Amino acid sequence: MSYSASHIQLPPSGQLYVDHVAHYVEEMDQASQDLRNLGFTLTPFSLQSHKTKPNNMLKPAGAGNRCVMLERGYIEFLTPTGTTQIANQLRSGIERYIGIHLVAFGTSAPLKDHSRLIETDFSPLKPVSLQRNIETETTIETAHFTVIRVPHGTMPEGRIQFCHHLTPHFLWQRRWTQHANHAIAISDIIFCVADPQETAARYARYTGLTSIAQKNCIRITTNRGSLLFLNSKTFTHWFGVHPPTLPWIAGYVIKTRNQLATLNYLKTSGIPHQALKNKRLLVNLPQALGGYLIFEPENSEVIDF
Repeated sequence: MSYSASHIQLPPSGQLYVDHVAHYVEEMDQASQDLRNLGFTLTPFSLQSHKTKPNNMLKPAGAGNRCVMLERGYIEFLTPTGTTQIANQLRSGIERYIGIHLVAFGTSAPLKDHSRLIETDFSPLKPVSLQRNIETETTIETAHFTVIRVPHGTMPEGRIQFCHHLTPHFLWQRRWTQHANHAIAISDIIFCVADPQETAARYARYTGLTSIAQKNCIRITTNRGSLLFLNSKTFTHWFGVHPPTLPWIAGYVIKTRNQLATLNYLKTSGIPHQALKNKRLLVNLPQALGGYLIFEPENSEVIDF
């Protein structure tokens, strides 16, 4: 099996990455077709299982996914498949809006993150052992994760969690990290909220990182990727649309290896897009996916509003 940069997916001890975001989708077949049209390679559909204690029996989580694996990080597309608590949370999110409801920080020390959440009064749930089957070129393997979550609703923006990859080599297979649109990494996550200062301060406590005020937004920077918090006025001015609800995880930035080639792909594929400053490209994602995507050159300067 050919692996692609699986060794760089885990941050140094005590540091965090923006590991992935997840869209909650209702129609996985349509979402999959839209992603292929956008130039992404998709992993096969996979059902998730979990156990909340090491000695517990493995149970269906009630969710299934497909992923866009990037050389750094990934994008997940989750759909409910049962009547479990997780499945019901997905349905509740979809009722609010189809789109991004989950942000996962990559960590190498999940128990330390768990302890920090206790110390900062987030009342985290017990660590969860999550797994799902992964197809390789020759067999079926099992990907394992440790996930740290807080009670549903603690973070009103969505499911904000920590993820420790125990088997990254099964996820980052080279055949899945090659994309026709030249995407290579997930970078900034855009939160549209009523009170950016309060929200950023809460995320600073949650992550143990520092928030920094910029001209029209507040930023929290991890070792790989950032969180951007802005109000609806700034979002509407920049994107030209009104947020469907608040709070809203509006979109994210994807870095490309060749931005001109990305632009050419969007043009030849008939993908509607808008040119932004500094060669960035804005895509309003199809309804089955929800949210916004910004393509930017790999070495772009820090985005601001």
